[in-house]
Amino acid sequence: MSKLTALVVEDDRASREGLAKLVEREDFTVDTCENLAGARAALETRVPDVILTDLELPDGQGTDLLAEETAASSEIVLITGNATVDSVIEALRAGATDYLTKPIDTARLRTLLAGVRRTRELQNEVKSLRTELRNLGRFGPMIGSSPPMQAVYDMIERVAPTDAAVLVFGESGTGKELAAQTVHQLSRRAGAEFVAINCGAIPPTLIESELFGHVKGSFTGANADHKGVFERADKGTLFLDEITEMPLDLQVKLLRVLETGQITRVGGNQATTVDVRVISATNRDLSLAVADEKFRADLYYRLNVFPIALPPLRERGDDLHAIAEHFLNALNAETGAKKKFGGPAIEKLEQHSFPGNVRELKNIVQRAYIMADDMITDAHIPIEGENGTLPAVAALHPPSDVAAGTPAERKPAIKPGATIAEMERSLILSTLDSCDGNRTEAARILGISPKTLYNKLQKYDSSAS
Repeated sequence: MSKLTALVVEDDRASREGLAKLVEREDFTVDTCENLAGARAALETRVPDVILTDLELPDGQGTDLLAEETAASSEIVLITGNATVDSVIEALRAGATDYLTKPIDTARLRTLLAGVRRTRELQNEVKSLRTELRNLGRFGPMIGSSPPMQAVYDMIERVAPTDAAVLVFGESGTGKELAAQTVHQLSRRAGAEFVAINCGAIPPTLIESELFGHVKGSFTGANADHKGVFERADKGTLFLDEITEMPLDLQVKLLRVLETGQITRVGGNQATTVDVRVISATNRDLSLAVADEKFRADLYYRLNVFPIALPPLRERGDDLHAIAEHFLNALNAETGAKKKFGGPAIEKLEQHSFPGNVRELKNIVQRAYIMADDMITDAHIPIEGENGTLPAVAALHPPSDVAAGTPAERKPAIKPGATIAEMERSLILSTLDSCDGNRTEAARILGISPKTLYNKLQKYDSSAS
């Protein structure tokens, strides 16, 4: 392990030089400065392993360094000549590693610096393990070892320790929420909540309440006080998916919250301070939305501090095989089966362009898993056509199935000119049939509740009678 570094920030020259000598004896390389301005300049040159700073400085408080992004990876120790319980608690809550009182207790300083060394050794071990896992194609919940994904991992590792706003963009199904979760897990906020909200899945009339909460009686149906996602994510991370779907009037309020760090519940008048890191995501070009005046430019710049682009699955090479195996292993673990992919099945997957990306691959693997007994062959992979489009629902079932005694109304083909209701019926009945009548499994594949499936089947039976 290379020699550790320290930065001593102290306005009194004698105290500064004396403390620097004590730290050097513990085998640290030491830089010194006399105020916050000097500390910030030093941080631009080298980020130390530990910063030992006087609490009271000529141009501010030592605690101000806790907000510096350049010091995000440093351990920060505050030094004070008149420590009180309140000041110590406040410093530790703000993120300080520890504190020392004047005159410096040499034994306590040695113990503290030994702790810094142990922390750095552990971090290096974790980093080494993480590098090994990356080479094997795993990075937190993300899977893949292709060059495009390694570049994504590099970006995540760089931004995770900071509190910078992150904008994740990419095609639908590329794993934007997984990327956001990985940023959270590698950040200092990992012990707090990760809260996700889809801005496009909530009615415009309710999204303000979901974001900021509401007080009882603020609108019809508000029967109790409600915490919004900002309050639930306090000290943690908030993931705003499909950010371009947020109404313009609400974008103004979101911008104010990001600038002030305070939220006010709908119907309330009391501001609440929140400490939230925001990660947003979109599958659209946000700059075009700004140009079309559908998204505020000032909010765009606030959210787009650190952009991360996720590559589509078709550009990730052998990652496709690894991800498919991951999904298959998860299904095997759920049921205790030992199904495998045959070579032709993988070849057929590799020929597909996957417009739906990883989400589409997961659905294909689930369907193939249901259809296969032990070995998944190319016949179980429901991909048809030279353009890589998925087959019609009826194509999943050979015509002989219908002629073999199954009522025709249970497997209607989708015909040109069919209504949405007729196509829905065809999809539901075909999926149910592929599950051998297992309604729970069919509902899971369709993405609806068993009760909803039951009600629709009752409707189909009554209309047929």
